[in-house]
Amino acid sequence: MSRSSSSRPALAIVPIALVVGACAGATSSGSAEPSAAASVSPPDASATSSSAAAAPSPSVTASLSATEPPTASLAVEGGDPVTGQLGTFTWGDGGSDSPWLPGSPITVGTGERLTVTIAAPIGVATWSAKRISEGATGGSGATGLGTGGPPIAFDAPDAGSWSVQVTIDFDGGLGSATYYWLVTVR
Repeated sequence: MSRSSSSRPALAIVPIALVVGACAGATSSGSAEPSAAASVSPPDASATSSSAAAAPSPSVTASLSATEPPTASLAVEGGDPVTGQLGTFTWGDGGSDSPWLPGSPITVGTGERLTVTIAAPIGVATWSAKRISEGATGGSGATGLGTGGPPIAFDAPDAGSWSVQVTIDFDGGLGSATYYWLVTVR
């Protein structure tokens, strides 16, 4: 039994149509950037504590970066916010490990209240803040400045120059991040 030669062109069209359809679906967003919605898993309810706020909505997680956490800024009341240096983090399916960093420079007054703001509408489950003397390497001998749930706020350390580390665990199991500032207290 022999095949009809007219069925071969029809069979060749099927794989071509599948390839064209797959390519069209991959570029339908009009961007070569990866989709955060595909890379950042929906929050796992079992990963949150009972005191944690509700998980971010799908529209919020879709607007987040797939490769790193949002930026964080440190400010005092009435002062300009300063974006922190991103250190160690876990986010989506990846992360980065970093030594203690010097941090982004900011000058504040003794006893002023320092507030950290996240640049995305996601919640904070817990946070902690520590400091070491400017120029010190590693976190050995770090002094705690505060810890807790939201909001992220703590008093400036004593007069001097300090590398301040703030570690944040985000709501909904989205990940964690450590940010650094070089805080000069006068």
